[in-house]
Amino acid sequence: MKREIETTDSVVVYQNRWMTVREDQILRADGSSGIYGVVEKPDFAVIAAVDERGLYLVEQFRYPVGKRFWELPQGSWERQDVDSITLAKAELREETGLVAGSLVHVGHLALAYAFCTQGYNVFFATNLEQREPERNPEEQGLIAKPFPIAEVEIMLHQGVIIDATTVAAFGLLRLKGMI
Repeated sequence: MKREIETTDSVVVYQNRWMTVREDQILRADGSSGIYGVVEKPDFAVIAAVDERGLYLVEQFRYPVGKRFWELPQGSWERQDVDSITLAKAELREETGLVAGSLVHVGHLALAYAFCTQGYNVFFATNLEQREPERNPEEQGLIAKPFPIAEVEIMLHQGVIIDATTVAAFGLLRLKGMI
């Protein structure tokens, strides 16, 4: 069976320690040619940590858009040889100082599969213990705090939270009856 799209050539046009951008020459099933720009990035973890005080969000400055936003704790590592649970535990501790007694995998979602290979694993963290955050230099000025679920819903509805990953993870958690 013939593939829908065949890659005939691929050139890396940019690379740093966090991502690779390549341009692929392609051939479609009907014989027409084209190009695809593809961003390769490792998967990341997003963590919905909940206790009696609410759902923990972090606010940080997002350089590409030049503003601060509230979102669920999330992140990836340059190393790709780490399992998603280890990554989720480390990111939660790093950004919030929280250690989860229970960490449940909720699902895997694609970030932007039209141009990017990156996906993310959504985790639900409970039985939380507060410790000191272990932030990286990139996380200077990060603020972490719990919000009542009803307040998070208002923030989503009013467009205060606009991070697509946070919106999707919240929706998935709500659909599964976890929050």
